[in-house]
This record gives sequence, structure tokens and C-alpha cells, in this order.
Amino acid sequence: MYDELTEVDIQKMKEEIDYRTRVLRPQLIEEVQTARAFGDLSENFEYRCAKQAKNRNDSRIRYLERMIRTAKVIQPESKDDAVGLFDKVTIYNEMTKGEMTLRIVTTLRQDALKGLISKESPVGRALLGSHVGDRVTVEVSPEMKYQVEVRAIEKGGDDDTLDISAY
Repeated sequence: MYDELTEVDIQKMKEEIDYRTRVLRPQLIEEVQTARAFGDLSENFEYRCAKQAKNRNDSRIRYLERMIRTAKVIQPESKDDAVGLFDKVTIYNEMTKGEMTLRIVTTLRQDALKGLISKESPVGRALLGSHVGDRVTVEVSPEMKYQVEVRAIEKGGDDDTLDISAY
């Protein structure tokens, strides 16, 4: 399955790859070489930590390159009165009797603790295309479903203020 990402997502990933390749990688290589000079590698904790940090950085670079290579680029479009990508949506959860505001984003920028919900999540899929006043069913699994009501929609756009997730 291809990840659906916007041009801004791709640009942010390219910037991170550039930073990790040109700035971070040389620093980490130098730390590995410095720690290696401390002596016996079998008991050298600093060397293992430096090597691990270098490997994590290389892994992140490979991950981002693979994401760019396999991404399907989409345009964030939506109708004026319907929930679309990057819109803020106020919903009322009938099960918890609570209201919350969420923003529908791409998978790469999701952060549930900040109210950023992926368009591929059960809530995101259920809300996309709905209108104010609609009651939609969020299907978490075949056994677990609940109803939410769309109370308000605030149109948003794709901006670069939203960070991409670490993994």
C-alpha cells in the first residue's frame, strides 16, 4: 500500500534527509571514531551508544527515502461544506457524551495527543466527506462501533507548521 502524502510532506522529508545526511551524519561518525579510541570495544559503552545513534540516523534516512519513493502524491481538496484534509472538525461523541476538536491530516503528520488525526484512522475515514449535523459511525473493529455527530467544520489548508512524525 502506498502512503498518500502531499507535496509539503515530501518537501519536509527531503529537508530532514538533507539535514541528517549533511549535518548529523558527520557528527555521529566523529563521535564513533572518538569513542573507538577509548580502548577495548567489548567493554566500551560510549562506543556502543555512538554506534547505535549512527545506526538510528542511517535507518531514519532509509525510511524517509523509501517513503518518498513509494508515496502517492495527493492534492488536499474538499467541498466548502464537507470535511476534508487539514480541516478542523468539532465532533460530539455520543458514547462519552463529550465534545472534541480534531484536525484531519496525512499519516505522516498524525499526533493524537495534539488532536491531529490521520485520514486513514477509523475516525478520519468516517469523518471525511461528512457535513455539519451528520451522524457518522466510527468502526474501530467489526465488534466495536460508535456514533459521533459533526458539530462544526473549520476549513484548513496544507501548511508546513505541522511536523512530520518521528516514525
